[in-house]
Amino acid sequence: MLKLKNVSKFYYNKGVIASGFTNVNLELKIGEFVVITGESGSGKTTLLNVISGLDSYEEGEMYINGEETSHFTEKEFEDYRRKYIANIFQSFNLINSYTVYQNVELVMLLNGYKKHDVKKKILKIIDDVGLTKFKNTKVSKLSGGQKQRVAIARAMVKDTPIIVADEPTGNLDSKSAQEVIEILKRVAKDKLVVIVTHNIEQVEQYATRIIKMNDGRIVENREITRITEDIKPKESKYSNISAFNKYRLGVRNTFNIFSKFLLLFIVFFFMSTALLSEYASFQLSEKELVDEGYSLAFRDLSKNRIIINKENKTSFTDEEYKKIKELSNVDYIIEDDIFLDTSFYLQRDEVFFAGNMLDLELFKGPVDLGRIPENDNEIVILVRKNDFYIKQMIDDILNKSFDVLKPIQYGYNDEVIKTLNIVGIKYVDDKDINYDSECKFYVSRNVLRELRSTINKNYSKMKVFMNNKFDTYNVEPCVNIERGKALVDDDFKYDYKNSRILNQPLKIYVENIYYEDEIDLTISSTYTKSNFRRLTGLDKYDNNRYTIFINVDDYNSLYNKPSYQSSVFVKDVDQIETTIQDLNNIGITAKKVTDFKMNEGEIFKRVMKIIKVLVTSSLIIALFFISYLIIRIILKSRNIYYTTLRILGATYKNVKRILDIELFVNSTVAFGSVMLLIYLIKNNVISNEYLYKITSYLSLREFILVYVILFTISRLISSKYSRKLFKNSAMKTYNEEV
Repeated sequence: MLKLKNVSKFYYNKGVIASGFTNVNLELKIGEFVVITGESGSGKTTLLNVISGLDSYEEGEMYINGEETSHFTEKEFEDYRRKYIANIFQSFNLINSYTVYQNVELVMLLNGYKKHDVKKKILKIIDDVGLTKFKNTKVSKLSGGQKQRVAIARAMVKDTPIIVADEPTGNLDSKSAQEVIEILKRVAKDKLVVIVTHNIEQVEQYATRIIKMNDGRIVENREITRITEDIKPKESKYSNISAFNKYRLGVRNTFNIFSKFLLLFIVFFFMSTALLSEYASFQLSEKELVDEGYSLAFRDLSKNRIIINKENKTSFTDEEYKKIKELSNVDYIIEDDIFLDTSFYLQRDEVFFAGNMLDLELFKGPVDLGRIPENDNEIVILVRKNDFYIKQMIDDILNKSFDVLKPIQYGYNDEVIKTLNIVGIKYVDDKDINYDSECKFYVSRNVLRELRSTINKNYSKMKVFMNNKFDTYNVEPCVNIERGKALVDDDFKYDYKNSRILNQPLKIYVENIYYEDEIDLTISSTYTKSNFRRLTGLDKYDNNRYTIFINVDDYNSLYNKPSYQSSVFVKDVDQIETTIQDLNNIGITAKKVTDFKMNEGEIFKRVMKIIKVLVTSSLIIALFFISYLIIRIILKSRNIYYTTLRILGATYKNVKRILDIELFVNSTVAFGSVMLLIYLIKNNVISNEYLYKITSYLSLREFILVYVILFTISRLISSKYSRKLFKNSAMKTYNEEV
């Protein structure tokens, strides 16, 4: 059944050619017990490897059942080994972390048998080799003779027509060696058994043929017992290993060697924490850049603040405010939110305060000094608990009158618009006040209404439409002007045809972020230097050139407006987007105040996003190669295991899939441990402020992304390692490091 005709094997190493054996001619049949002997280096093991398809040959032809094999690819040699060959090695090539039963079962699973279909057969063969009471014992605890019996049982259960054994008694005592040879002899009656040995005396009485080799050549081929009947060998039946059995082996391999599992666990745990930490660090940096932003329109940039208004720019009704307050995440509403973004200045002699005017109804008492305001001209102030200046000036503050100075867009002027009496003081922590230099003032709603028109003017832009064009002029109120009329500089008449300016229409537009308004007027008269005082009641004509004077009530109507914009403050910032959606659902336009931030950091934020992509990509690549190098070192101890799988019949895809599952399970356990650690941190079981802060930036999306990266890296490592295993012949891979 097996014939070699002028077969030669050579080795190539760094340009040097060495001969394994040369011009071997041999024909072997079923039923033979063939012993190959010779000195070390004579080529006998190399010949055995070529016969078993573990190694290739360079010259001649080897036939199996009359079929040439010189054209066989590596995959075809794998099929050849699965159909015809069972190997027994001097070093046993058993899986030490498996039990006796699992070692014998392994070859059956790799060749497509179901677990429940092979149990009886495996137990019988284990009994045939005398190891029944050791069937559940790990191979690492067996003696040398017992291990060789396991190797024989594994070869027998494969049920191939050829059994090849390389020094099967080399590591055994004489008694164990005798038992092993007798077992092999028993199975030789319907198989071809080929043994390589140094000790011819141990096997000579059992041999049907003895082949002696020297210096790569057969020098003796002595047939002791002639086998006349040429029995056609029965090929071993096999199919691909089932997906379930691949999974079983992968999971078994994950945990069967604790030190290997622990090392792989550490590698994947490190990769998980490295990727998650890198992402969270970038998120934290981006947030810090955003937090450093500013807004020209809004001073209070609290994270829990939402700006609300209506599309038609009408004011809010009490019913609408009621609906807003009923939303679950709403803490409170600042109806006149323009006061949040305007600083008022209180002054008395050398004492000076700056802060926001807020509705007294929002004040959360009690006060620390004084009392709650009872009248419209009374005020309570919130100041920093650790403000040394205020504590030293209490007698000059409490129950004293302070002038409210007119605010302008970027500060204040000396014009006094109100006088208020400070009757109460409350101390608060620094975190409750947004700006280092500011306090908070609580006054009645009547006072807020008085101050609103002053603020509206500060935030407004005014345009004048006259003579069919827009222009910007100074407009001032004047008590001498009738409602609906306007007094203008006499020089304006030169812009009109025939200088006919009187009774011409004039329109004034006011626009700010809160509302738009306009008023239609008629030019009733013009002023010159000679009549300026009479018409306006004012002095300093030169200082008022080109000013337009209108009625006081007309002027105030442009600025004395109800609230068109309010601010909602939420309880839970994390739910702010949901609250915005709830506001939209009831017909209110809502935006986070932080959306209006301007930030030089925005440029850096964009750059950081690019850097983030580059760093993350570089990190993933670096982690892949670092982890591959480390895992390759770890798997190096498993080189014999995976090569043994290959020898026993596992294909490239089978080995890769088993390794895929092993690395996948290990990475999943490691990633799950990281998730558990993060859970403990977020729930303050593990108390660390920095870790809590940085993990707060991790969401489900990031966890999924990192898990996908881990999965991908483990698959790539598995593919790369498996290709190394199958790059060369099985024997060369077995003898070399992967």
